[in-house]
Amino acid sequence: MKNSITFKNINKLAIPATIAGIAEPLLSLTDTAIVGNIEIDGIESLAAAGIVGSFLSMLIWVLGQTRSAISTIISQYLGAGNIDEVKSLPAQAIFLNISLSIVILLSTIFIVEDIFRLLNASGKILEYCIAYYSIRVWGFPLTLFTFAVMGIFRGLQNTYYPMLIAITGAILNVVLDFILVFGVDGFIDPMNLEGAAWASLIAQAVMAVMAFILLITKTSIPLQLKFPLHPELKRLIFMSLNLFVRAIALNTALILAVREATALGDHYIGAHTIAINLWLFSAFFIDGYSAAGNSISGRLLGAKDYKGLHLLTKKILTYGLLVSFVLMLVGFIFYKPIGQIFSNDIPVLTAFYSVFFIVIIGLPINAVAFIYDGIFKGLGEMKYLRNTLLWATFLGFIPTLFIALHFGLELLGIWIAFTVWMLIRGGSLVLEFRRKFRPMT
Repeated sequence: MKNSITFKNINKLAIPATIAGIAEPLLSLTDTAIVGNIEIDGIESLAAAGIVGSFLSMLIWVLGQTRSAISTIISQYLGAGNIDEVKSLPAQAIFLNISLSIVILLSTIFIVEDIFRLLNASGKILEYCIAYYSIRVWGFPLTLFTFAVMGIFRGLQNTYYPMLIAITGAILNVVLDFILVFGVDGFIDPMNLEGAAWASLIAQAVMAVMAFILLITKTSIPLQLKFPLHPELKRLIFMSLNLFVRAIALNTALILAVREATALGDHYIGAHTIAINLWLFSAFFIDGYSAAGNSISGRLLGAKDYKGLHLLTKKILTYGLLVSFVLMLVGFIFYKPIGQIFSNDIPVLTAFYSVFFIVIIGLPINAVAFIYDGIFKGLGEMKYLRNTLLWATFLGFIPTLFIALHFGLELLGIWIAFTVWMLIRGGSLVLEFRRKFRPMT
């Protein structure tokens, strides 16, 4: 087991996981960059894409937590040498998750205008939000299915196939964005914002089909729903519920930030959309090592290799911090050009440049939080992860946000609140790991 905790074996999981992880924010980044350069109503389109993207991310992250629960249970059974005993569980979990996603999809589609009014969208931005969401929302169940399959592969210590799925989706989305948003002379008329929505939906459908084919051809995990219910389904549901609550707390912070940025004006929500997408992109970039930690820590716990677990944590944290410092360097070197990729509107860029430095200097803090987050998921410590996000959001982010806005810090105040949020998240996990798991070594 010790031999598995090497630079080579960690990166064998981490590098494909990094590539797979950045696919989802890359879809949003692509939409942001292309939509921000639409000639007609570019600012309004960018704002709408940011608002809808934040809301959809909330839905996906809340229900997509089943991926981590599936990965945790499979990796623990794999470490204990009992993988055959858990083969019927994934199909039951996926069926439950997709059913719930369809219910939520059908319920939101009828109140979509009210939802975006609550996020301070109005006028032309509201119209674009409704049009964009009405197309993209149908990719919601497809994404959840893809996430669940990726969780199965991750539990089996395989991040290569999720990477293939993610790369295919990302490349297809970029190509379709250019074709459908801007059109092709003599063949396709420009569809503007709706073109970006169709590009994302088609890419999500292709990813779901790939995930299905790879699962049934490359693993022995069946997707046929069988009864009776697996004994571990109860634990999976409770783990998922804890992660649901955690994701709601997490998205409370993200949605509040979008709401307050929207209230500041069109240029501010445009700037915030760029900043948050870059933040998410860097987060998923660092999250590759978190995914490796998730996969390996569950297996080590199943094998009761606590010394290996401690060594794994030290190594993965070191690698994650190195990645964050490289990203910091890139961010500061290309400070101005990065903003110009996403918009050519001077007020939007001015607002963005006023907060981008906070996004950059927060990267090492994010690395610590994300690495330990992955470790704790692999260990099945979902209840503590839930509590940590509740503390960070309701005792850290929200008070800091409204105090900063009260003193007129505007967009800067929103990003100061994000920094406080991540400090609490990372610090709490470090202290709990040292208290609970370090003595076992």
